[in-house]
Amino acid sequence: MKFNHMVVASAVLLAPFCATHAASPVSDAVKRGEYLIRIAGCNDCHTPGYGEKLGATPASEWLTGSPVGYRGPWGTSYAANLRLSMSKLTEEQWLQQAKLPRLPPMPFWALKDMSDADLKAIYQFVRSLGVVGSAMPTAVSPGTPVKTPVIDFVPHAP
Repeated sequence: MKFNHMVVASAVLLAPFCATHAASPVSDAVKRGEYLIRIAGCNDCHTPGYGEKLGATPASEWLTGSPVGYRGPWGTSYAANLRLSMSKLTEEQWLQQAKLPRLPPMPFWALKDMSDADLKAIYQFVRSLGVVGSAMPTAVSPGTPVKTPVIDFVPHAP
């Protein structure tokens, strides 16, 4: 009987400690990262259906890449699965990668102009989402046929 009372007493005493640690608050950096992802338009290309759903896509589906290609004079490029690709990078590697030029339509200059603190916040947010999905197709040279849907980024005369 004493053993049962000790178990119950221990559970009662430890419950508040466990509850506060199990539901730890989201860090300010992760919140900032989510905000930056939203305002920088990352979901527009890196989250399938985001535009069609008027931004109402749950965060659990964000940043998984898109198999729709963007075709222009550079060839055909694809929006990467950021959750997968960033899971393979350290924060320091991300800081270096984020500042490199990218193929259109990626507005890499937006990342290049961000502070390291903002880039770290993005990294922490994306990593907080967990890894889901698979790799997207790699970019191909101009004139190379692809088997995926594409959006043409070529101006046409009226």
